[in-house]
Amino acid sequence: MWQTKSFSELSTKELFEIYRLRVATFVVAQQRIYQEVDEQDLIAQHVFYQDDQVAAYARVFKTGDHVTFGRVVTDPAHRGIGMGTQLMNNVLAVIRTHFPHLPVEIEAQTQVADFYKKFDFQTVGKPFIFESTPHIKMTHAAFN
Repeated sequence: MWQTKSFSELSTKELFEIYRLRVATFVVAQQRIYQEVDEQDLIAQHVFYQDDQVAAYARVFKTGDHVTFGRVVTDPAHRGIGMGTQLMNNVLAVIRTHFPHLPVEIEAQTQVADFYKKFDFQTVGKPFIFESTPHIKMTHAAFN
């Protein structure tokens, strides 16, 4: 079932499952050493699909004059069945509901930039290294 919750609304099991999936993907599988859990978790809307475990996840939050999202991940056992598209549709719905007049800016890992282009994101500038991984800035117009 798809859910959207603030940090304080998450159960301890949901939080554990979210962190387990994020660390397994962004730290262990991608072999990156960085502070994966950060202050944005406290202010974000957490969008996730959970059956017996969290299978897909992203967080959405306002920063400066725009909204952003990140930590977009689908559990390897749930890839290839459209879960990523469903996740993005839920992320965009959260943005429309909670941040309707703000532009959207993300820092996407370069290998998934084409995925975000399917949702009308456009690349800006050149790739850069962030947390030891090539990223590119991408933008989307505000939802009115």
